[in-house]
Amino acid sequence: MAEANQPNSGGATSGAVRGSGAAEVAGAQADGGIAKRERFGSRLGFILISAGCAIGLGNVWRFPYITGEYGGAAFVLMYLVFLVILGLPVMVMEFAVGRASQKSSAVAFDTLQPSRKWHWFSWWGYIGCMVLMMFYTTVGGWMLSFVVKMGTGAFNGLDSAGVGAVFNDMLANPTELVGWMLVVIVLGFLVCSLGLQKGVERITKVMMICLLGIMAVLVVRAVTLPGGLEGLKFYLIPDFGKLFAGATSAEQWATFGDAVYAAMGQAFFTLSLGISAMEIFGSYIGKERSLTGEALRICGLDTAVALVAGLIIFPACFAFSVQPDSGPGLVFVTLPSVFNQMPLGQLWGALFFVFMSFAALSTIIAVFENLISWSMDKWGWTRKKAVARTAVIVTVLSLPCALGFNVLAGVQIPAIGDIQSIEDFIVSNNLLPLGSLFYVLFCVTKGGWGWDNFLAEADTGKGIRFPRWSKLWLKFGIPALILVIFVMGYVPKITVWLGMA
Repeated sequence: MAEANQPNSGGATSGAVRGSGAAEVAGAQADGGIAKRERFGSRLGFILISAGCAIGLGNVWRFPYITGEYGGAAFVLMYLVFLVILGLPVMVMEFAVGRASQKSSAVAFDTLQPSRKWHWFSWWGYIGCMVLMMFYTTVGGWMLSFVVKMGTGAFNGLDSAGVGAVFNDMLANPTELVGWMLVVIVLGFLVCSLGLQKGVERITKVMMICLLGIMAVLVVRAVTLPGGLEGLKFYLIPDFGKLFAGATSAEQWATFGDAVYAAMGQAFFTLSLGISAMEIFGSYIGKERSLTGEALRICGLDTAVALVAGLIIFPACFAFSVQPDSGPGLVFVTLPSVFNQMPLGQLWGALFFVFMSFAALSTIIAVFENLISWSMDKWGWTRKKAVARTAVIVTVLSLPCALGFNVLAGVQIPAIGDIQSIEDFIVSNNLLPLGSLFYVLFCVTKGGWGWDNFLAEADTGKGIRFPRWSKLWLKFGIPALILVIFVMGYVPKITVWLGMA
């Protein structure tokens, strides 16, 4: 379809027939008949599961420590601006591609653009989701491990050094890391094997409701700690001077530039955009509601979890005189030490890591569902076959990360790091930004699906309309910001590599 074409709600069906191959056609048939597209059982299910995919460790792990690093509330405000002007539009685009095509990304682009010029992009989401799971399953295993360690008192009486030693011992033990990784994989695929409504939707809804409930309890505990008020002030009262820290003007502007890049990157990466992780959920919903309104609700829930995570972490850190800018170790080393100093700290710590585990598992289940649906659409597999084969592939590909902290610890790339860091770099610095750029180009250019078709799909149903006046921003502004994120992700690496030459 060209941009000048009139939007046609029937075009998706005809495009699917013209653009799909034998495997895709076979995927539409089951037991001799036409298989109906699976659907969410409720709108709440769609919102919670989509939010669950977005709500991950980036919200409750990365966001708080970056906020601490760049001075608190002033950084939060800047992050919210970028979330609205950058993350939200791309999310609407992924949903629109999914709902219009009624397919996973395996065949969605051929369905909407039958010329097959975008056929190559169908693999982008599969590869991106698979590489993400190659390290996310291991980190999810860390969370489950810490639930047990915290609940059984493994950290009782230990200071930060002692907690750090326990964490490092876990990383050095390949059996423990692989074991917890396998637990995560089995749990995730077991849920997906039950189907969309009976498995993914039902279980994720329960997890998300429990996640929100646990957060509420932890917030009450944190903000009522003696001395926690200073943490709230740091987090909630903007101090824009902290964005310009430095002795000289050059240093101050460099700090501000770093903060802008961090806010832009966090707003972009928190929604898991660019690897079709959201596209699949668009294909599971009807046309009763406009996509902009639904995306706003999901972004709002995702942001609320990130903000509330800060309400847990910062009062607790300030109450016990712990620096809130201690980097990734904030969750695995600093916070267990903080919980050790609280009355009933073992209970609060265990609840915190249950919350973290639910955040990780909600993302893992959502991405597993994406991989399964992709395989069903692409190769005509049944759900049972797709679950079994994808589980084997994910398990094998997850092993290098779990072993990368011990057996394969020597495998590193300068300026990037170990195997987990390499895999994270591939996804975060490459597949996410470039994939989002391609989604934007697909939705706004004549060579792709086209602006008119995208807009018609986004605005179908009751609710907020996508701003028609934003076309120029989507066509030029967002691609420019994405390219800045992409290039800036390479600058420090290239500097190191050139220095080694």
